[in-house]
Amino acid sequence: MIVRKLRLQRGWSQEQLSEMSGLSVRTIQRIERGDKAGLESLKSLAAVFEIQVSDLRKEPEPDMTEEVKYTAEEERVINQVREIKGFYSHLTTYVLVIGLLFVINFLTSPGYIWAWWPAMGWGIGITVHALSSFEILNFFGPDWEKKQIEKRLGRKL
Repeated sequence: MIVRKLRLQRGWSQEQLSEMSGLSVRTIQRIERGDKAGLESLKSLAAVFEIQVSDLRKEPEPDMTEEVKYTAEEERVINQVREIKGFYSHLTTYVLVIGLLFVINFLTSPGYIWAWWPAMGWGIGITVHALSSFEILNFFGPDWEKKQIEKRLGRKL
């Protein structure tokens, strides 16, 4: 709520605001969370912040209570970043597991290096994931999705 924003702008803790306003910390927490404040609480807060009570009754800013709306381009970029993050997570898992397999291989049967087989098999999957995540070869990307949706709906989007 606006109270939190005003408090943070001044660099105050909830405890400091509580002392200055005469309200309990719990009341300030409830108000900041979006619960409806009583007139006396609003008067105390308005006096501390040196603003009008009506300013505290304004609707909260959308970025503090509602989900943020993104444009189609922003959604696309956010999804691409999530794909890249997923790839790096996949790559980290691959390196750790394959490294462990090679250690086990050398400890149990150093004469035959069998750990190459899972490394190569999984490596193919890592390569395809990288090509898709970084949109180098994107067989099932946004264009493909759009064409499939248009095909099933029977109309252009």
